[in-house]
Amino acid sequence: MGKKGKKEKKGRGAEKTAAKMEKKVSKRSRKEEEDLEALIAHFQTLDARRTQVVETPCSPPSPRLNASLSAHPEKDELILFGGEYFNGQKTLLYNELYTYSIRKDAWTKVDIPNPPPRRCAHQAVAVPQGGGQLWIFGGEFASPDGEQFYHYRDLWVLHLATKTWEQVRDYVYYNDVYTFDLDTSTWTKLSLSGTGPTPRSGCQMSVTPQGSIVIYGGYSKQRVRKDVDRGTQHGDMFLLKPEEGREGRWAWTRINPSGAKPTPRSGFSVAAAPNHQTLLFGGVCDEEEEESLQGDFLNDLYFYDPARNRWFAGQLKGPKAEKRRRRRGKRAEPGTADKQEVEGPGAPEPLEVVREVVSEAGTVVTIKQVLAAPSSAGRPASDDDEDSPDEAGVPTVEPSPRSNAMLAVKHGRLYLYGGMFEAGDRQVTLSDLYCLDLHKMDAWTALVEADPENQEWLEETDSEEDSDEVEGAEGGGEDDEDDEEEEEDDDGG
Repeated sequence: MGKKGKKEKKGRGAEKTAAKMEKKVSKRSRKEEEDLEALIAHFQTLDARRTQVVETPCSPPSPRLNASLSAHPEKDELILFGGEYFNGQKTLLYNELYTYSIRKDAWTKVDIPNPPPRRCAHQAVAVPQGGGQLWIFGGEFASPDGEQFYHYRDLWVLHLATKTWEQVRDYVYYNDVYTFDLDTSTWTKLSLSGTGPTPRSGCQMSVTPQGSIVIYGGYSKQRVRKDVDRGTQHGDMFLLKPEEGREGRWAWTRINPSGAKPTPRSGFSVAAAPNHQTLLFGGVCDEEEEESLQGDFLNDLYFYDPARNRWFAGQLKGPKAEKRRRRRGKRAEPGTADKQEVEGPGAPEPLEVVREVVSEAGTVVTIKQVLAAPSSAGRPASDDDEDSPDEAGVPTVEPSPRSNAMLAVKHGRLYLYGGMFEAGDRQVTLSDLYCLDLHKMDAWTALVEADPENQEWLEETDSEEDSDEVEGAEGGGEDDEDDEEEEEDDDGG
């Protein structure tokens, strides 16, 4: 009886300890969220000082990723909003608005009163209603050390004609499908049937000419055992189609397109191409281990034709070059980051993929895989290849391999801005701008070039002052930083 009583007492003690620990973790999480909300409120106070619209011609924006790049619905302009940048020590968030004039090849910084709070990884779409509108939904805010995150669920609209921001309404986001009516500013939840995609982030969402919705790829994590998550890069594809004769009801169908399919990846970018096609660029293919993450950054281009339910590899008519891949976790030698061998007009060489796998015993195993060279059969319709001159020995201009780039299409031209790749422990955030004529498919044009080697990178430190954290997270202009330092002096910081 005595032993049994001791065991029961010991069991109750363990339960109390677990309950206390759970309460402590919950309290800490609430405290972290409150700290982030206070930081966001502080930045909004700084933004509230803007009282009028100011448009300033400027140099190209600073490096960033997870921003939004949208084609102006009425003008020959691109609109860049938000984004993030990590310099090795601090995460900087932006809510700056820039416009890029395609004809003038010029950038303008547009300061508008009462903008949305700083954010990245949001969704944006430009529509012609009301003289032109830019809609912004959700996104993420991070603490300066990148350890805490706040996820927005707000909806904003920028009225392009009057240059005014408006917060439409606030609502809870679920893993469902909703439609938003631009005329009545109301959300409607769709009634779905069939088996749809598993929950995921970063998937491609495009519309077919018939009004159906295509979902491709994405990324998700799954708990495999206690404190161990495993990531999954999805390569499946689904069609969401309205049911005939049943208004308001939609049905999921899994589809298996033919053609040259993209390899599984995450962090890819998509845009609507001419002829109702959807194009996909770059991304990263990760290989996750329990204690490490490695992967290849890509700069390939694919087209999906919903009318034929087929993928096509986007191949250019310029000099044929070996497909480039940048290895995550390995830093290239100085001066070789943006160099590649250029082949002649002959048959393309097979692609050799090299992987290094570390066994449980610590042994590094190198795996080499030779893939057949891609054929030109998947190239979208364009002019005859015979018109292309022999450009052997001429360096090819093209975007470097990257993930999380921003894409927009205007007048049949694809514009690609920024993104990121990794070199060793360093995260390189890009600010270059490229253009590709989707009708000719001849070659990329570099509109703004950037040298990643000149980018500032700060090594991590064990401790930082609170004032530095606030300054680093803001990521705004120099005026905002000066205002913030003044406030800290007033507070005695």
